[in-house]
Formats: sequence, structure tokens, C-alpha cells
Amino acid sequence: MEKSIETIWKDGFLNNDALVAPKVNNIYNLKSKHIISKFNRMFKRNLIGLVIGSSLFLIYAVFADILIMGIGTFIISNVIVIVNLKLMKTLNNIDKNVSSYNYLKAFDKWLKDQLRINRKLARIYYPLFFITAIVGIWFSGNFQALLSEILGKPHQIYLVNGFPILWMLPVILIAGLLAIFGDKIYNFDVNLIYGRVFRKLNEIIADIEELRK
Repeated sequence: MEKSIETIWKDGFLNNDALVAPKVNNIYNLKSKHIISKFNRMFKRNLIGLVIGSSLFLIYAVFADILIMGIGTFIISNVIVIVNLKLMKTLNNIDKNVSSYNYLKAFDKWLKDQLRINRKLARIYYPLFFITAIVGIWFSGNFQALLSEILGKPHQIYLVNGFPILWMLPVILIAGLLAIFGDKIYNFDVNLIYGRVFRKLNEIIADIEELRK
């Protein structure tokens, strides 16, 4: 009979024939359930926060006359949410008819795969966020008014067919750097939020493997 995530832990991590195994199993069962549950809660909260945050920013963008930025941010943010919700569903594919130790190892593998996919995505969406912000500012009414004033002064801006080529060079450069280093930026962001959880998970696995020797 297929087991739920809760009942998986009853099989324990160690051989129950050992004198101290029941107590040790119970300790690591509790620690493992806690760390996985904590990650799932944090992950879901962050996705919900991304949806709410991008929605509120879209509303603000309407009134702040940066609608393109608001729409772009909303679309990119919610694509990230959709992708990660699909990744979250794959967690259900982990075989539950295994021991708690094997389930913990499978969860760790799933987590690493999920992070690897998001690192690749980060090299796309970080530049897109930046370009969306620049385009949104460029087409805002306030910036266009400022641009008209600048154009009235000699040698303040250089346009080619009405397009600010010289201004676009640093934009392209920064977007390129974000594409190159997007995975590292993502790692920094993720470690700020989940770093403690990741370290705890690695410590638990290392401790269990040491005990199983």
C-alpha cells in the first residue's frame, strides 16, 4: 500500500535491531519532517508573495505612468511562478514506498534539480527584468517630457533615426552581464532566503550517513 509522506518516516533511518536505533530514528524523523515541511511552506509563501507583489506593482504602474514596466514585471514574475508550481508538482513523483532515509535523499536530489533549472532561468529573467524597466521608463510620459527638454539643448543626446543608440550601449552591456552572471545572482538570492534550510538538510543527511556506516 502506498505510503503518505507522514507515514514514510516510521521506517526510520537505522536498523531497529540496534540498541539506540529507535531513539535515534525518532530524532532524525522529527528533524527531517520539520526541515522538509519548512522548505515547502517557505517556497509556497515566496511564490504567493511574487504573485501579490507583481500584481500590486502592476496597479502602481498604471498610476505612475510606467505601464510597460508594470506589465512586463507582472508577466515575467508569473511565468516564474508557473514554472516553479510545475516543478513543485514533480515532488509528488518521488516514490513514497521507500524508507525515510531514501525519501530524504530523493528530496535532496529533487531540490538540487529544481535549483539547477531555476539557475538557468535566472540567466534569462534577470536581463528581462532590467530591459523591461528601461523600456518602461523610456516610454513613460514623465521621461518623454524630460527627453523633449533635453533635446532642446544642443549636444545633450545623440539619436539615430530617433533612437538613442549611445544610451543603449550601457543597457546592452548590463543586460549581457546579467545574462552571464544571472545564475550566481540567483544563488545569492536563494541563499539569503533558504540558506539556513539548505545547510540544515545537508547536516541531517551527513549525520545519518555517518551513523549508517
